[in-house]
Parts: sequence; C-alpha cells; structure tokens
Amino acid sequence: MTDTRFVQVDAFADRPFTGNPAAVMPLDAWLPDATLQAIAAENNLSETAFLVATPGGAADHDLRWFTPAVEVAMCGHATLASGHVMLGDDPTRDRVTFATRKAGILAVSRAGDGYALDLPVWAPAPRAMPDIAAAMGGDPVEALHHDSGYALLVYRTAAEIRALAPDFRALAALGDFLFIATAPGDDAGDDATDIVSRAFAPGAGVDEDPVTGSAHAVLAPYWAARLGRNRFTAFQASARGGHLDCTLAGDRVILRGRCVTVIEGTMRL
Repeated sequence: MTDTRFVQVDAFADRPFTGNPAAVMPLDAWLPDATLQAIAAENNLSETAFLVATPGGAADHDLRWFTPAVEVAMCGHATLASGHVMLGDDPTRDRVTFATRKAGILAVSRAGDGYALDLPVWAPAPRAMPDIAAAMGGDPVEALHHDSGYALLVYRTAAEIRALAPDFRALAALGDFLFIATAPGDDAGDDATDIVSRAFAPGAGVDEDPVTGSAHAVLAPYWAARLGRNRFTAFQASARGGHLDCTLAGDRVILRGRCVTVIEGTMRL
C-alpha cells in the first residue's frame, strides 16, 4: 500500500462547513486515470484536485480535477484550495501556478487574509435553450451558452434563484453541463451582494455545487457588461453559501476568497 497525502479544504469560506469542500491530493507522479476517478468517487466531494510538481516546467504543478463521476475542464474552488495548501506549505511564497489540460495556466496568490484566483474569461453568448429552461424551472429572461459546457440562465430577482427546484434527472439527461442560474443581488442581511447565483451539474454527479469558481469565469463578463463596472461582489446561494469578489481584468477573471482546512490525513492506496 502507498500512503498519499489528503487535505480537505472549504474554499470560498471563512469558517468550516461553509463554501465548497474540495480534496487536495499532491502526488509524486500521475496514477492511472481509473485510479484517480476511483479516488474522487471514494472522496464523494464535488471535486478532488490532484497535482504533481513540475520543477522547471511551464508552471509549478500540473493540476487535474475529478468529480465523483467525471474529469472536468476547469474547477475554480479546488484550484483555490490547492493554492491554499501549497502556499501553506511554504509561507515564503506569495504565488503558485498550475498547468491544466483545458484551462491553460491558472494561478493563486496571497491577497490579504485570503487568496486571489486567476482564471480565463469564458464569455457566454446568447442561445435559445428551452429544454434547459424547462428543467431548471422558474421564468428566466435570458439564456446564454459557452462551448466548454456552461449554460447560463438569467432571472429577474434573487428570490427566484433561491426558490429554484430544478429537475435534476432532466438536467442530467441533457449531458455533462454546468447549469448556472443568476440574478441581481439583494439586501438579504449577510448575503447582501451585487449578484447571486446557483450552479448545478447532475450530469457530472453533482446535483448542486455549493460555490463554483469556474461559473464566475462565465458570470464575470456577463455581469461586468450589465453592471457597467469590472469589479463586483457575488454570493452563491446554495445551502452552504459562499462569497466571492469578482474582477474582470481583460481576458482574465480574478476571484478573491478565503479557505479553511478542515481535514488532513493519509489515504492508503
């Protein structure tokens, strides 16, 4: 048996049991894909991040992410969690970079008492999606799409977002998409924010994702244009909930948030 480091981190969270949990597993070398997928299924979190150090490479580490069911093209919260772990290992460093297979080079930097996550902009384009709208429910006023597998539905109010009860079986039948619902924010106490959203990925084995960094790579260009400014606050209104600070910087999206380590141990493979 081989002992493999395991760290579980609540990302986009300032206390345990909020934000989005991710497993971070540094490896000496890549394991077979089937083993990586089996580990992610065993962890049963929305994402498990696997990373392998690449001294002298294009980035500090190679990074891949798996849900319990599939490998994904980009995951923001597990990248933030990976940065939290790597920068925690080396307090002298302020930035760590990750090479990914489909999202390019991503970076996590220290930012005050949290971190800044650098993602590519994935700007959505209008597209009629009546099947998705029917499965999501409510009365969306806009529908947009990005070819990386993101569907965005825009609603009038934050209350509509919180009230959504999607048909997960119908959404799963539509394929491995991230389905995002969004609306302007409101003044709901601690959740007061410029925008709200929820995100669902039943085709990837995750009915509702608690706080989705990659969704904001799609949301940021849409809301920056609509709000008329490049920086705004966001709240993902899942049961766990999570706050993000979003900045559109050219062809990059910078997401700021905090992380909390909740479990550290060893997985025996």
